[in-house]
Amino acid sequence: MTQSPEQDRVLIFDTTLRDGEQSPGATMSHDEKLEIAQLLDEMGVDIIEAGFPIASIGDFEAVRDIAKVVQNATVCGLARANATDIDRAWEAVREARSPRIHTFIGTSPTHRGITELDMDAMIECIHETVTHARNLCDNVQWSPMDATRTERDFLFRTVETAIKAGANTINIADTVGYTSPRESAELIRALRGHVPGADEIVFATHCHNDLGMATANALAAVEAGARQIECTINGLGERAGNTALEEVVMAIRTRNDIMPYRTGIDTRRIMQASRLVATVSGFPVQYNKAVVGKNAFAHESGIHQDGMLKNAETFEIMRPEDIGLNATNLVMGKHSGRAALNAKLRELGYELGANQLKDVFVRFKELADRKKEVYDDDLIALMTDSTTNTAHDYIKVGYLRVVCGTESPQSAELALIIDGEERRTEATGDGPVDATFNAVKALYPHDVRLQLYQVHAVTEGTDAQATVSVRLEDQGKIFTGQSADTDTVVASAKAYVNALNKLLSNRDRARAGAALQSAS
Repeated sequence: MTQSPEQDRVLIFDTTLRDGEQSPGATMSHDEKLEIAQLLDEMGVDIIEAGFPIASIGDFEAVRDIAKVVQNATVCGLARANATDIDRAWEAVREARSPRIHTFIGTSPTHRGITELDMDAMIECIHETVTHARNLCDNVQWSPMDATRTERDFLFRTVETAIKAGANTINIADTVGYTSPRESAELIRALRGHVPGADEIVFATHCHNDLGMATANALAAVEAGARQIECTINGLGERAGNTALEEVVMAIRTRNDIMPYRTGIDTRRIMQASRLVATVSGFPVQYNKAVVGKNAFAHESGIHQDGMLKNAETFEIMRPEDIGLNATNLVMGKHSGRAALNAKLRELGYELGANQLKDVFVRFKELADRKKEVYDDDLIALMTDSTTNTAHDYIKVGYLRVVCGTESPQSAELALIIDGEERRTEATGDGPVDATFNAVKALYPHDVRLQLYQVHAVTEGTDAQATVSVRLEDQGKIFTGQSADTDTVVASAKAYVNALNKLLSNRDRARAGAALQSAS
């Protein structure tokens, strides 16, 4: 049977800014969230879940400001099943061109035990809270959290209650990545076949990747009648992550012969979105990640290379340019001009204003003086470094000199610019990086735990840039910093300071929120 346009359209609900940011260490700044939201809007995402407004003043402000700037997508705020959360979510999204309230409650036996609600009390709670949300907003989404571990009959009852109370979208959440593709499809079919009013609403699917089946589960749900997929860029999310936007979108596009559906996503913006999210979250994309991984279009085997030279379709089911990946990797150098750099960055998905281009060009020339050849990956790392080290940081690295070798102790002489004032010190440590970090602590005393230190070579060769990731933990909250440089120790110092700046910014927002609450 041929599907109508309404039947074959799959809505893409992106929750990178909410569920994705819940990945430990993936905290994003206010401006970074706005930048991601605007890109998601431009690439055709249907619904952007901008955050959890009740969580903090920072979350509220981010959702509110995203609601104001997004031009096309529906902007959604998450709320627990209580009037306070729902009111706060509505306050945050109400100025959007198309606002949505998304409210949820855990329906499985485990979650009912946590909320201490029996089945009848939970049904009453669902009716009251969804009704309250619908009285505020015409577009309401309701989710039974941990739906895939909820008793089938009770799940039917909760969904029917939410529909009768006014929910437009019912999101079936596989909160812990427990289900399988066959079960995912069967559950959607059962809901559509047994729940009164199911044909009048949109069913959504929200899958986690704990067993590596998030994409398969989401697509199986679509085949069974779900018409909204909740997903994130790069599959970012708690634990093993969420359904990856790029995977479901490109699966539908590539295998449209067996999945006759369509999305509104401009797939040529996928690599740009992937790189941006990887940069601001501090979560690099694994090399063998489907669609957007560095090796996704790389061919090393002699048989594969021979086939690719004769016919690209031999070993590629997608074209690199379909996701916005430049098919060539032209080398830049110290003689390349500003116009050439701007053109190359545009090919890589970066649109720069005049002032930003001027700053990046200076950094590029410095890099070109240190490296004979500057490749695409070098420029991406340069953009990462330009994004994470801003002029507004409270702490900046001014000067660094280290002494290292076989004789210990190794030492670091460091100058930091703290709130506009330069401070200098010398410190020792077990290696140059440890000495550098000790110097940072001496100049700006703090009590946080270094949870992760990681170095990645951007390109090959002894003059390769190193991208360093540093993860700091402060009272249960995690902050990730990144930087790139041909000098690994310099990149380490900048990455540590970048994470520290994020930590300080978070403390400032928390203090502002506490002051606002006490004043009210």
